[in-house]
Amino acid sequence: MMERVCQFLKDAGVYYLATAEGDQPRVRPFGTAHIFEGKLYIQTGKRKDVSRQLAANPKAEICAFKDGAWVRVAATFVEDDRREARVSMLEAYPELKAMYDPDDGNTQVLYLKDATAVFASFGAPPETVTF
Repeated sequence: MMERVCQFLKDAGVYYLATAEGDQPRVRPFGTAHIFEGKLYIQTGKRKDVSRQLAANPKAEICAFKDGAWVRVAATFVEDDRREARVSMLEAYPELKAMYDPDDGNTQVLYLKDATAVFASFGAPPETVTF
């Protein structure tokens, strides 16, 4: 099921990651979704607000929409600070290499833990999967 979520995020091209900053929700577009060692990963920069927000509260949600269907994924986002995880992400998204390097001290990859994904569309019952 994780593979289905990852593929939906890739097919959508852009998904939205919602975090919390104190009592204020924060939402921004993302585009990375990658499976490494059996886990679904996203990528960001450690210097970004989203990184600080996830460090303070690792519970967040992703939402993507494509062709009349959407997926919402609630999870705990866990940083994987291993170089091989960063390298794998940058190999999967070579366009990021213009901005990120696995050894720059900024590149951050996080995997989704205890995730619940809900696939839905207009006129069809929702389908919930966990991974």
